[in-house]
Amino acid sequence: MIKKAQTIYNFNPHSDISPWQVIDDDVMGGKSSGNFDSNKKGHGVFHGKVSLKNNGGFSLLRYQFKKIKTVSYTKIVIYLKGDGKLYQFRIKAKATDYYSYISLFKTTNKWETIEIPLSEMYPAFRGRKLDMANYSNDGIEQIAFLIGNKKAEGFTLIIDSITLK
Repeated sequence: MIKKAQTIYNFNPHSDISPWQVIDDDVMGGKSSGNFDSNKKGHGVFHGKVSLKNNGGFSLLRYQFKKIKTVSYTKIVIYLKGDGKLYQFRIKAKATDYYSYISLFKTTNKWETIEIPLSEMYPAFRGRKLDMANYSNDGIEQIAFLIGNKKAEGFTLIIDSITLK
């Protein structure tokens, strides 16, 4: 039996975006600066500048929540509008895991639906793929978006919804 879609987050004008957290490379001396706010329509807007100074080069937006079971779902579906750049979507089975499961996606400058099969998300830590199996857990407790393309660049990612299907 296939369950109906499970919303992880749906942005709207009444969304409380305070649980979302930006983490930049300044945690290791870098100079990137990401921001997260909402626009007039209530969409989440992750934007800023990635800097390569001081061995920096990334900005990450994360959202942590109580465990959502994933056993009845095969993919994550994200409706967003990007800026033509490459991003990572990341999940953690447990918020305390040191590694994330990752999928790369390239955006266009239009609203689009990104579909990420859970079974294709691979484990990585600090930019290195780990010698472990792809995602096959029964739940997630954290999601994140990361930009880190080894170049200094501005970025804007407008997010409407994130759903398990």
